[in-house]
Amino acid sequence: MSNQHDFYTARAAEARADADASQLDNVKERCLRSAAAWDAMAARAHRSDTFRAGQEAAKAAAAGESASVASAA
Repeated sequence: MSNQHDFYTARAAEARADADASQLDNVKERCLRSAAAWDAMAARAHRSDTFRAGQEAAKAAAAGESASVASAA
């Protein structure tokens, strides 16, 4: 995982802890909305990391394929 994903996940956990600690309903709601936003950012970062890893693997496979074709010729 990326550092961004870890950062977003940590902020979401902090927001949930703040919501649990709050006695005011409006503050709890605000903290839970914040946690949901951080979770969404973490999910996007995870998808980006997964996509990027797939792209790098595809490039590595293509480079390996072309190298094996060149050595066979």
